[in-house]
Amino acid sequence: MKQGMASVQPLRVRAAVAADAAWLAECAIAMAQETEGKALDPPTVRAGIEAGLSDPAKARYFVAMHDDLAGSDTIGAPAGTLMLTHEWSDWRNGDWWWIQSVYVLPRFRRRGVFAALYRHVEALARTTPGAIGLRLYMERDNAAARATYTALGMRDAGYEIYEALL
Repeated sequence: MKQGMASVQPLRVRAAVAADAAWLAECAIAMAQETEGKALDPPTVRAGIEAGLSDPAKARYFVAMHDDLAGSDTIGAPAGTLMLTHEWSDWRNGDWWWIQSVYVLPRFRRRGVFAALYRHVEALARTTPGAIGLRLYMERDNAAARATYTALGMRDAGYEIYEALL
């Protein structure tokens, strides 16, 4: 870990559950505002997250938890989250796992929360038949995110994303 980046201890990652929906929606709304200056519609976001939580074919959510007291057996509190979706690759006859909706609470940034989430889903992907790799997209000018992803072994895939909203 780089100097100045104290890790959060202890830190554990778990699958999100229906009871996390409101918190996950708050994170998604905060992330969109912080990274893109977009104000999302809270009921729409909440409904989307609930749909993803109820159907793993749509999405899987993970939550990084920290305990307030070392050695405590309390549930702790959430520090960050990410969502996974899948994209079929006919070129490779397998699924890309897309990391999306990444959000780490401001007080936990640069403390290993995303790295814990990433390593968790990376380990899951390595043991899941048909998973061929991890991908994510980010805002072009997000230098901190770029440095984090590079430090975890990811590389620029050389693609740009275009969209047409319907």
